[in-house]
Amino acid sequence: MSHKSVSCDFFSKAHDLLTYDQYKSMLNIGFYNTLQYGRETRHGVYLQDAEGQEVLLPRSEVSDDLNEEGAEIEVFLYTDSEDRLIATTLHPKVIRNEFAFLQVVEVSGVGAFLDWGLKGKDLLVPFSEQQQKMKKGEWHLVYVYLDELTNRLVASGKINRFFEKQMMELKTGEEVEILVGRQTDLGFNVVVNNRYKGLIYANEIFQTIRPGFRLKAYVARIREDGKLDISLRPPGYAKVEPNAEKILELLNQNGGFLGLTDKSDPELIKSQLSMSKKTFKKAIGTLYKKRLIRLEDGGIFLNK
Repeated sequence: MSHKSVSCDFFSKAHDLLTYDQYKSMLNIGFYNTLQYGRETRHGVYLQDAEGQEVLLPRSEVSDDLNEEGAEIEVFLYTDSEDRLIATTLHPKVIRNEFAFLQVVEVSGVGAFLDWGLKGKDLLVPFSEQQQKMKKGEWHLVYVYLDELTNRLVASGKINRFFEKQMMELKTGEEVEILVGRQTDLGFNVVVNNRYKGLIYANEIFQTIRPGFRLKAYVARIREDGKLDISLRPPGYAKVEPNAEKILELLNQNGGFLGLTDKSDPELIKSQLSMSKKTFKKAIGTLYKKRLIRLEDGGIFLNK
């Protein structure tokens, strides 16, 4: 597999092109940019920013409606292996300054290459940025950034240095977005709000999660070392008695629904929950008072 840009075939000799150094003051590499139709060549359409600086959108990605001066289009900008700035209408799986869980598609003499969703242009993880030697087919949690020496987008498997340590914008119980990383003996490491390092303890997991999952979660504890303890359930879940906890676990496993009510046959309750009907009614009463569930004729629903 070649790791030169798919757009290289559309370019003429290097003297006809500008390098990234000539763009970097205005055009934002690694991000989405809204640019205007500038001029057309046999290689594609040159798009312009507000200052008139240009970048080529290859012919294969030019749509029929992009045919007049001033027409706007949103494109993602990156550089190829020859440091030429390229626009694409494709959407990568991750943009600059973000974490992502990506698969290694090739290993070469310079490092490992990850599939980040741009056909013909994989994302390099230099050997110096690998926490452990990456192998083809593996999945890794990485951070994408702009290398100041080469002015290229690269990924790093040494993600700890990219986490923020200050939690001034977070508080206990706050809802957050997480990206699930590797499983450890303690549980799962997670990226919180694309900024902080967190951990979900194994004994706090009552649903199926895997590396790469993006989920809603909650801050359970802010630790002095700058890390976060994360819960998949809202505050209050951990404060219920064991039988209520068991019902919550089943609700999470069954997509938030359990087909039992206080009118259900005692033997059905016993077969599904291994508890008496009296215990069951007490447990769902506790959950209802804490507003963790709602009770309907068809069964119990988990409040989201």
